[in-house]
Amino acid sequence: MTGHWIAVACADHVRRGVEGGFMQVCHGKAGPLRRIRPGDGVVYYSPSTRLGGGDRLQSFTAIGRARDGEPYRFDMGGGFVPFRRDVVWQQALPAPIRPLTGLLDFTQKASNWGYQLRFGLLAIGEADFRRIETAMSATAQNLAG
Repeated sequence: MTGHWIAVACADHVRRGVEGGFMQVCHGKAGPLRRIRPGDGVVYYSPSTRLGGGDRLQSFTAIGRARDGEPYRFDMGGGFVPFRRDVVWQQALPAPIRPLTGLLDFTQKASNWGYQLRFGLLAIGEADFRRIETAMSATAQNLAG
């Protein structure tokens, strides 16, 4: 059975992952990445542009599918060796969450939907994943056409 996930990271970190074909979550912890299986859908939610940034980006910033394989360590230098998982990222553009909050199951079920994202990885249903995917694709199509 295919799973669907929202991972949380600032947009700058997401951009690096998209460029490199990988994802990291929860400051490089392996446990959350092990919950994701090959073929699972992954969407990144970015509360801000930069880590600790004061801007309120609050957008979905990347979407893709986990590749075959297990999480692995990667030396980023300076003693930081986080776990990563390879992902095939789709062509998509950021989509703000606010217009979607009334449509997504995970936001409708909780008055404080942002609280659910505090752990950095949240399982969601396929319907929510598809709605987010449509919103991100629609943004890309509107800018291209």
